[in-house]
Amino acid sequence: MKCGTGSIGRMRQVRVRERVEEMADFCDVEVALAVLGGKWKLLIVRYLDTGPHRFGELKRAMPGITQRMLTRQLRELEDDGLVLRTAYAEAPPRTEYRLTSAGESLKSLLHDFSEWGSWYRGHLRELASGEAAPGPEAPAPPPTSDRPRTAG
Repeated sequence: MKCGTGSIGRMRQVRVRERVEEMADFCDVEVALAVLGGKWKLLIVRYLDTGPHRFGELKRAMPGITQRMLTRQLRELEDDGLVLRTAYAEAPPRTEYRLTSAGESLKSLLHDFSEWGSWYRGHLRELASGEAAPGPEAPAPPPTSDRPRTAG
């Protein structure tokens, strides 16, 4: 088996990802991208990192996301065990989303992404102003967290 063997459904033309359990052992980056990839999932995880939130709170925090997409992304994160959905039997009904322990494990990754994003934004400003060279002599990105790295 090789990396990148996800399939496309013929009837609805919706991307159906390969099951994580069936991905090759050497495709750890692909596994992470399959679970967290896309425009919204890491942003949802970032907002849930601050505590439980209701659907409407998440929607207001990300004005560019549609209700349908937020619902879909939350369901996928729940299916992957990163988000816990709790529905309360109240009137009116209330549903909250929170990170599971697996979702909480992404905190250092979110920090690394934030640090890199900040560095890259500054790097682009330097390139635009002519202060930085676009080649290999450009300054290095910030160091990442101290967690151990594995190949993959």
